[in-house]
Amino acid sequence: MSSSSAQVLPHQKSYLDLLLASNILAFKGPYTLKSGRKSPYFFNAGLFNSGAKVAELARCYAEEIVRSGLLGETKEERENTVLFGPAYKGIPLATGVSLSLSLPPHSLDLGFCFNRKEKKDHGEGGTLVGAPMKGKRVIILDDVITAGTAINEAVDIIKAEGGQLVGIVIALDRQEKVKEGDETSAVGAVQQRLGTKVVSVVNLNQVIAFLEGKGMSNEVEGMKEYRQRYGVVEPASK
Repeated sequence: MSSSSAQVLPHQKSYLDLLLASNILAFKGPYTLKSGRKSPYFFNAGLFNSGAKVAELARCYAEEIVRSGLLGETKEERENTVLFGPAYKGIPLATGVSLSLSLPPHSLDLGFCFNRKEKKDHGEGGTLVGAPMKGKRVIILDDVITAGTAINEAVDIIKAEGGQLVGIVIALDRQEKVKEGDETSAVGAVQQRLGTKVVSVVNLNQVIAFLEGKGMSNEVEGMKEYRQRYGVVEPASK
């Protein structure tokens, strides 16, 4: 679980700078998570709440989507791909990432859609807004994966609409065990269960490597202690 060899790419450094400057990644804990664990850090995706922040977030998602190969190898595959953002946090993600991918250097015009939490019974009706997923390759965009419940719901929607899930992209992979005595992370469990690739803009090892480079020794110490107790053994670099 060493972070010393975790490679942090230029767009990831820019992203992490934003997380720190905007307090999206905070260290004023300990924070009690839904799991009941006490974490020295907290990732608050709700603070991506301005045009500039969402634009940078979307740019980094776009970079990872292209870099990961989720768009496929052919022009036909790329043009047949739709981005799906589960309500509610996935809505600005799907919109922003689609816009970012349409701009240079990518210049890819991908459709996007998202779901409503409540079914609309007037106008166009239904629970989905945006591009149709039937017969399309679909990439889910979300902020984090914890229990995987939201992802499961998204997968059910995609299947019901006749789409094919080809990958999931998240903002942060915490790289921690789902439960005590289990060496599988939340991301790893989703990958195994769905048989699909999960890509993160950054993971915990990269965050620690970045903070080490910033000389943030107190924060690094707390995160390493937390990782030692709850982290999974995964490759440090992406």
